[in-house]
Amino acid sequence: MNPILVSVLSMGLLALAFAAILAVVNRKLAVQEDPRVEAVLEALPGANCGACGSASCRDMAERIVKGDAEPGACPVGGTESARRIAEILGLGEVEVVEKVAVVHCGATSEQKVKVAEYRGVKTCSAANLLGGEYACRYGCLGYGDCVRACGFGAIYMADGRPKVDVERCTGCGKCVQACPRGIITLEPYDRKRGETIFVACNNPDRAPAVRRVCEVGCIGCRMCARTSDNGAFYMDGNLAKVDYGKVYESGNWDEVVEKCPRKIIRMERAA
Repeated sequence: MNPILVSVLSMGLLALAFAAILAVVNRKLAVQEDPRVEAVLEALPGANCGACGSASCRDMAERIVKGDAEPGACPVGGTESARRIAEILGLGEVEVVEKVAVVHCGATSEQKVKVAEYRGVKTCSAANLLGGEYACRYGCLGYGDCVRACGFGAIYMADGRPKVDVERCTGCGKCVQACPRGIITLEPYDRKRGETIFVACNNPDRAPAVRRVCEVGCIGCRMCARTSDNGAFYMDGNLAKVDYGKVYESGNWDEVVEKCPRKIIRMERAA
């Protein structure tokens, strides 16, 4: 018999034998996936943004089914996604606190005191290494790292400062991570009310120092704390803060905003 033909036949038979062995082994050792994983995956938004701390939505779905994560662990999915997942897993009602990004700097480029001309890489992370262009060490650098980080088009630059579209914001936290000065936080949002309120300043210095670097920075006058009808505004040293555990029960937001002499108590409303 032709030696080449023998070699070809031999290799073919060996290949078939190995394929059969692998098929049997695969069947014996196969790990059966819980069918609920696919159902939970369908209930997730599929953004694969990593906001939940998982590598992907599938990874998150597997963790939820195993009990390593709560049904409401996906910030992007919000309440509706959490309820669907809880139903799939046979759990009861779940409570999800929806959050949106809040920018604690309300000064426009013209309202901030400029002390330098920055000519480096036009990113906040790079500018922050050298201090940036503005005198305030706590304010927005204005180069939009947060905008580029947002995968939902929920944050944009206007007059040199970031603005949040609360309707689009999913609370993923990417903008929080991107800001080198920590002026963006995630705060509870009452979607039924359709608005949130916050202090648009992050400068903890005393009034004279604040006035030297910004036209609208918080001067610690305590007017918001005195005006609030339920103690939702308070002072943290020289800087006004919002107690989000109380603020949505307050009924005089407009009055607090109106009486702030520096106009840094701001509201963001749904369009």
